[in-house]
Amino acid sequence: MSFGGFSNSNSGSGGARNIADIPYNNGTTTNHNNNNNDRMPFGTISQPRLVTTPTLAKSMFNSSGLSLALQTNIDGHEDVNRMPENFEPNGLRRSREEEHESRSGSDNMDGGSGDEQDAADNPPRKKRYHRHTPQQIQELESLFKECPHPDEKQRLELSKRLCLETRQVKFWFQNRRTQMKTQLERHENTLLRQENDKLRAENMSIRDAMRNPMCSNCGGPAIIGEISLEEQHLRIENARLKDELDRVCALAGKFLGRPISSLTNSITPPLPNSSLELGVGGNGFGGMNMERSMFLELALAAMDELVKMAQTGEPLWIRSIEGGREIMNHEEYMRTFTPCIGLRPNGFVSEASRETGMVIINSLALVETLMDPNRWAEMFPCMIARTSTTEVISNGINGTRNGALQLMHAELQVLSPLVPVREVNFLRFCKQHAEGVWAVVDVSIDTIRETSGASSFVNCRRLPSGCLVQDMPNGYSKVTWVEHAEYDESQVHQLYRPLLSSGIGFGALRWVATLQRQCECLAILMSSAAPSRDHSAITAGGRRSMLKLAQRMTNNFCAGVCASTVHKWNKLNAGNVEEDVRVMTRKSVDDPGEPPGIVLSAATSVWLPVSPQRLFDFLRDERLRSEWDILSNGGPMQEMAHIAKGQDHGNCVSLLRASAINSNQSSMLILQETCIDAAGSLVVYAPVDIPAMHVVMNGGDSAYVALLPSGFAIVPDGPGSRGGSLLTVAFQILVNSLPTAKLTVESVETVNNLISCTVQKIKAALQCES
Repeated sequence: MSFGGFSNSNSGSGGARNIADIPYNNGTTTNHNNNNNDRMPFGTISQPRLVTTPTLAKSMFNSSGLSLALQTNIDGHEDVNRMPENFEPNGLRRSREEEHESRSGSDNMDGGSGDEQDAADNPPRKKRYHRHTPQQIQELESLFKECPHPDEKQRLELSKRLCLETRQVKFWFQNRRTQMKTQLERHENTLLRQENDKLRAENMSIRDAMRNPMCSNCGGPAIIGEISLEEQHLRIENARLKDELDRVCALAGKFLGRPISSLTNSITPPLPNSSLELGVGGNGFGGMNMERSMFLELALAAMDELVKMAQTGEPLWIRSIEGGREIMNHEEYMRTFTPCIGLRPNGFVSEASRETGMVIINSLALVETLMDPNRWAEMFPCMIARTSTTEVISNGINGTRNGALQLMHAELQVLSPLVPVREVNFLRFCKQHAEGVWAVVDVSIDTIRETSGASSFVNCRRLPSGCLVQDMPNGYSKVTWVEHAEYDESQVHQLYRPLLSSGIGFGALRWVATLQRQCECLAILMSSAAPSRDHSAITAGGRRSMLKLAQRMTNNFCAGVCASTVHKWNKLNAGNVEEDVRVMTRKSVDDPGEPPGIVLSAATSVWLPVSPQRLFDFLRDERLRSEWDILSNGGPMQEMAHIAKGQDHGNCVSLLRASAINSNQSSMLILQETCIDAAGSLVVYAPVDIPAMHVVMNGGDSAYVALLPSGFAIVPDGPGSRGGSLLTVAFQILVNSLPTAKLTVESVETVNNLISCTVQKIKAALQCES
């Protein structure tokens, strides 16, 4: 199997370079959720020092001066008791009782909070006030600095310790948050007012200058017409370019994690840093157009959301009752995050999942794999039908992938004709958060393209999704994967809707399970000693050629099941074909890896009341193959060669020989690849010629071995099910050796009958005809 230079050639056994251990916590964050122990801690990711309320955080990027001006008072050092008595947020004067409560900052009524009572519903009554002691205020302020939003458990403990009622503690924190928010808003209004006054003064000076133009050479009054219209336009353009440069430099500063100064004293300013490749070619920042700057803003917002979603526990993520998987609380998500790609389209539904696992690969190798489209597709062959990089916006900083940003296109698939391929155009952004800690995030760009006038219909939107990778000391990495998407459910068959909505079909579990299986396979193939159950007759070169051939066979099988654009399939609407069977045809011409002629593909998916493991074991067992395979000639098959691809015996490539009935059938072998992980399993096979396989097993080129694959894809039938399986059966058959020949009705009926007969034989063998 070719992994495209995936591993480090200087590494030892397993292809993974050991990286120093990264501590799980830097001592600055206390984790109150015991369910988060298996995820990457907050302390691993470097956090900004400024702590603001959500209102301020949203405006920090657009008001950098404001955020700096507020650092002295924002951490809670200012005494609440010294606030002015006439405290009027939003210009509205409070009542005497509210003013008394706001003035103390710590007084509280024994009655309900102002947010929870309605004067129109309750008759006025005498309100009793309670003034907290200095010790109580000190305790409350101390906890407020650490946690402005304490949960019910924290409030209960605090009330017991301070001899207060829990509602008094609750109302104190409500009032304190309101007080700080209003204080910040007043400060912000003051700064905005000052900026407005400054702009008004500049506007007045510009008007005076236009009324009284001065000569730039002598300093005297200019003669009318001396300042040309062209020069006026140049000055206006210069001012616009200065503003644009300042905005882009602010973006770049956030992108790189350090400030970038802009020199705005000339019409053509020098580049802030010529080594940065945030523009195309050598244009740097000067070449960044409006669309690219929007891409950069979107990538930064998506990265922030991914890190938070990967690290946050309950109530954002909750454990499902069936299986114990993590599923997202969509209501909490909407309260916590502002949608960075707009609201969900009408008719779309959401799916979200998170999974954490240990993978035998280091962080740098995984990052390089994700940023290279070919290696990404090879790592996830059954999930990615096709992918490409359409534009590289940044290659990264100082020869690394830190800060790499690129525009990509991908076709994602579930192996069933009943689930449409998901085509997504997205940004992929890579960032190093600490030594040995990386994050790679994807986010769809459809909203940006819509505003640019290049909108097209999409059946899926990828919200911030991706992975956090942390090096471990044993050559492994801890990977936390988040998948979040919105899609058109009306195009999905009812049989597969529970699988997709639960996040299993395209979810994080499938990405992590595939990554673990593929990396384990790579480590085994790179080891010097072959596993004990492998046939020693196969040379090292023969193993590589045989694995490469099996990889091509499996890729072609997936392309035939899902009708991706890898091959140009033409769908047939034949009246004599069952409703859930999809039949397609294509011409095979000048492809040495396939027999020339008309290729017919037929695929269907059915539900079986059998567990996925039992179904997989039955279909991969060569001794039971005669119970469903017409190529077995009614007898058992013998395994001629075996190459292990993982610790599980089900992950392997094998060469099978059918027992011959007569001399004419002795020249046929069957190449088979099987794989299984936590998300599903696969059995793919194809007839091959004995002379061709002799060449392959001796290390020869496998590209000239012609084959057409068939096989099965197995997945669980979704959460809350009856423990059954969803089985996809697919065949690719050469119906005519002439590419110019016309397809006959008899050929379509033959393939349709072959699928029906195979499904019935499987049901009969597993005793589940009903």
